[in-house]
Parts: sequence; C-alpha cells; structure tokens
Amino acid sequence: MPPTTLPDQSRPLTGRMDMDAVREASRAVNAAHLFIYLVPETAEEAAKLGVTDRGPAYFAFRSAAMGAVPWQVVLAAFYNFSPRAVRAVEGVWETASPEQWQTARFASAERALRRVGVSLTAEQIAEARSLIDPVVAGADYAGKPLAAANASVALPSDPLVALWQQITVLREWRGDAHLPVLADHRLGPCDCLALHAAAGGVPIGILRTTRRWTDAEWAAATARLVARGWLAADGSVTEVGTAARERIEAETDERCAALWAPIGDAGARRLASLIAPIDDAFTAAGTYATLR
Repeated sequence: MPPTTLPDQSRPLTGRMDMDAVREASRAVNAAHLFIYLVPETAEEAAKLGVTDRGPAYFAFRSAAMGAVPWQVVLAAFYNFSPRAVRAVEGVWETASPEQWQTARFASAERALRRVGVSLTAEQIAEARSLIDPVVAGADYAGKPLAAANASVALPSDPLVALWQQITVLREWRGDAHLPVLADHRLGPCDCLALHAAAGGVPIGILRTTRRWTDAEWAAATARLVARGWLAADGSVTEVGTAARERIEAETDERCAALWAPIGDAGARRLASLIAPIDDAFTAAGTYATLR
C-alpha cells in the first residue's frame, strides 16, 4: 500500500549504510523481481486481454501502475528503449485499462510463483514484509516515477504476490535512481546498452531485439564508447570501461543508501536472504536459461 504519511526527510540518519549490504539487497530485489518478464504466464494473461505481441504486453504490464500515459512518458521512464520500440504501447489502453493490466500482472505473478514452487513459508513471508514494508513506506519518491507509481498500487490479497509487489517497488526505485547516474556519466540510452552488452550483462541479441536500436544507432553508440576508451576497437570492454561501470554502480548504491536506512545493514541482508528462494526457484525451473 502507499505510505500513509510522508517520510521525515529532515531526520538525520543514525549511521552510514555498508555499501556491500546495499549492493546485496539490491541484487536480491532485482533477482526476485525479474521472472515476470520471462515466464509464459505473462504472455497467456496478455492474450486474455487481446494482446499477443510480447512487446506491447511488456510495456503495458510494466507501465500500468502509472495509468494510461502516452508512449512518450513510458519512453522517458524506461530510458534505454528506442522510440520505435516504445511506440508499441500505443493502443494497449484501448484494448484494456491499466487496472486490467495490473490485475493481469498480479495473476501472472501468482501463477508463476505457484508453478515453480517458491519455498517461502507464511512465517518467512511475514518476516520479509516486516522488513520491506518500512523501506517502502519510508522511501523518498521524488524523481522516482516508476517506484512511486508501484507504491500507489493496492497490494493483492495473496501474501506472496503482495511481497513480490513490494519487491517491485524497490526494484523500480533503484532503477529510477540509476538513470540520473547514467546521465551524469553521459551514457545515453543506446550507449548504456552497448556497454552492458560488451561487459556480458545480457546477450547482445536480446538487447538488440527488445530495444530496437538500428544498426547505425548501435554503431554510433559503440563508436562513442571507443572514443572514450571504454570499449576497444573490437567492441570488447576495456579496463577503463570496467572501472567506469563499477563507478556507476557504486554511485547508484550511494543514492540507495538512505532507502535501506530504516532497517540497516542487518535488515537489508536478512531481507536478501529471505527472498532468495524466489530467484532460486525460477533459476531451477530454467526461466533464465537465455540470460545466464
């Protein structure tokens, strides 16, 4: 549920977060959230709403919390997609309302979580909620459009899916915080993808297919990275590029430190441990075979 009171931004932190704990929690949150974009249940639920193309379905599912926004708003919030990719969202709000898409997203998550047999007990879910809820409620949502939108969504009745939605809020919060860091380092939407692909983050074919940058646009982004010394002439990442990527991640972690302050280092690490079975179950089911 959205926070009922605004966090007290004037209250100083009582201690500095360990950046290793911030990184550990962020990775666990991202891993526990990721399955929704890859499981067959999302395509099946989208088809029930009359959309069989995975591109429009992806944008509708992920942006539904923001309401029936124009495609330009989705482009701004998602950052690394080309305009030609995001235009696919046009018309989806006429096919089904954002509320219907959000309901279908929860249905997809519930079905997928049950199918792979995520091994979280009621007690573990309750403990995870006792940790994650204060983080969501105390977060500063200024400049965090996707996180704020997801924080405004009423939680579903299923306890595991409700936990997953809170995880989604925090996943999008870090993503929102990451974008200004990319901009500070002059990494545009295609540039950051080219660097990510060169470093082996996600297979280049998947990035090229889903983000839909043209050959010329990708080549120009690669050339800019080569000129900066971040990529070698053969397109491989250099030591300078690797160091730059780590600086960007470290700066993002710094921006996320205050997010985790309500539960501290121990709480962040405990939450990471509690939600790890979600990623474990989907990994065991082969969900990420094309990515890892």
